[in-house]
Amino acid sequence: MSASYEQRPGRIVGAIQIRAMTVEDFEQVEALWMRTEGVGLSPSDSRQGVARFLKRNPDLSFVAEDIDGHVVGVVLCGHDGVRGYLRHLAVAAEVRRRGVGSMLVAHCLERLRTLDIHKCTIFHFGSNQLGQRFWIDTGWKERTDLRILQVVLT
Repeated sequence: MSASYEQRPGRIVGAIQIRAMTVEDFEQVEALWMRTEGVGLSPSDSRQGVARFLKRNPDLSFVAEDIDGHVVGVVLCGHDGVRGYLRHLAVAAEVRRRGVGSMLVAHCLERLRTLDIHKCTIFHFGSNQLGQRFWIDTGWKERTDLRILQVVLT
């Protein structure tokens, strides 16, 4: 990971506050995901699915709020006891390039470190060039030796 990630929970970036996500944020978060290119949602990203994810991974996911309390950034973070995983990072177009995405990720990585998690993985669509550029620019490395396989259980 890049050393450029700052590690200060509760830090305000301009007029934007980073805080732990709660299920009460879901409607604003879902709306942000829906209007963010490169974010793909599935039935498991329902309010119930996100509530289950947050309960299983307490205080690991974060939102960024503007001065009026509007959610302008979000990232889901979880772990399996060995590796961390980030999902659905989204930042509103009007606040991009201000460090919001980097701060959200930094909060997640710091929380994972406190849990003695030493690696973190992200998944993004191959067609998401904006996302790819963000991750590469912030120090993440592509694993060309791995392929993702999946089975749908329902």
